[in-house]
Amino acid sequence: MDLSYVELNLTTQVYNMNYQQTVDYLFSQLPMFQRVGASAYKADLDNTIAICKLLGNPEHKFKSIHVAGTNGKGSTSHMLASVFQSAGLKVGLYTSPHLKDFRERIKINGTLIPEEFVVDFIANYKTDFEKIQPSFFEMTVGLAFDYFAKENVDIAVIEVGLGGRLDSTNVIQPEVSVITNISFDHMALLGNTIGKIALEKAGIIKSEVPVVIGETQADSKTVFINAAIDKNTSLVFADQKYKVKNVRQVIAENNLLKMDIEKEGILIYKDLESELLGLYQQKNVATVLSVIEILNQKGFQLSEDIIREGIKNVISQTGLLGRWQILSRQPFVIADTGHNESGIQEVLAQIKLTHYDHLHFVLGVVSDKDITKILSLLPVNASYYFCKAAIPRALPEKDLLLQAKAFGLMGAAYPSVKDALAAAKKQASENDLVFVGGSTFTVAEVV
Repeated sequence: MDLSYVELNLTTQVYNMNYQQTVDYLFSQLPMFQRVGASAYKADLDNTIAICKLLGNPEHKFKSIHVAGTNGKGSTSHMLASVFQSAGLKVGLYTSPHLKDFRERIKINGTLIPEEFVVDFIANYKTDFEKIQPSFFEMTVGLAFDYFAKENVDIAVIEVGLGGRLDSTNVIQPEVSVITNISFDHMALLGNTIGKIALEKAGIIKSEVPVVIGETQADSKTVFINAAIDKNTSLVFADQKYKVKNVRQVIAENNLLKMDIEKEGILIYKDLESELLGLYQQKNVATVLSVIEILNQKGFQLSEDIIREGIKNVISQTGLLGRWQILSRQPFVIADTGHNESGIQEVLAQIKLTHYDHLHFVLGVVSDKDITKILSLLPVNASYYFCKAAIPRALPEKDLLLQAKAFGLMGAAYPSVKDALAAAKKQASENDLVFVGGSTFTVAEVV
């Protein structure tokens, strides 16, 4: 999920910069949401519409899939892109946030946008941006759309940044709109009930554009049904059509997740494989299959072989990182970007199914979220290594330690993620499990 809405102040002139200088300028002068939090949030489509008009409306020049949701939208977006790549298509992929390199946000067939394109984009439009004053995210969306249009992609998978209705990506007219699930996250901006959050996500539903909902949830189901009726379009709940059975990891053999898929009670895929090892991926696979079924009805030719190849090779074809990612074997070190209540629940469910002698938990969180529900979920019989990611928005490690103690979570504080991980690996025996998580930014420093 990208959380980087920001006021972009381009009063400083930017001339003759190379890529590193451009990126340094962006990140040193632009207060992104992911760095400083809600104070940088800016929610309307006016600037995005102005940018797209300036660029010649590139969002109209390629087919797209729009993917929203609280959890799973990143994995779902990457799986869809991988399937399209396996079909031989030229595939744009826009996701956020990035873990290592800004350019991870914008890819074609798994390859990062060229540095030169980023530099030229800023140089060419800086004067116009001074008039529009877009946010970081608005500008990045414009960059992605401009790149995809100029490269003539066959289709682009566009992940929503935050919410949906007022998200900067919500200017496209996609082939299918996708909402993976609804959970509590960013309530100050999106609403404090599942129904209110669902209403924001449902804002991506367009007139006569088919909709896929990943999970049927009592508090959001009616919101989506009513939105689809209002927009005169079809609606599919993926988990009602596709059932994933017999999910198992085959780590020792070839690091794959295997599963069987039933459609309306009939087995259609035996031993469907994926490089993504998180057991929670079964929900995303059902969503992906529902989207593909609609696309095939629209004239795409995505065969079983293509689907199998794309889902199996999602990491190698798209470069997705941080989803139940194995960092080492002895001790067994895992990193996962799950960071809200629902995401942590999925992570803990998989930890329970993992064989180990003792659990070591490297934990870093952000400061502008209520983490009490997350702390209440964590096991008290683990050793904790509290740390602070290298962003202003991160909660100081000593503050995290104090809050965690109230929930019976015991450990020590470390000034950096790498220090915490080093301490955990030093303390762990070869049969222990070391888990790194709590925030995307914590994971970004170790993968």
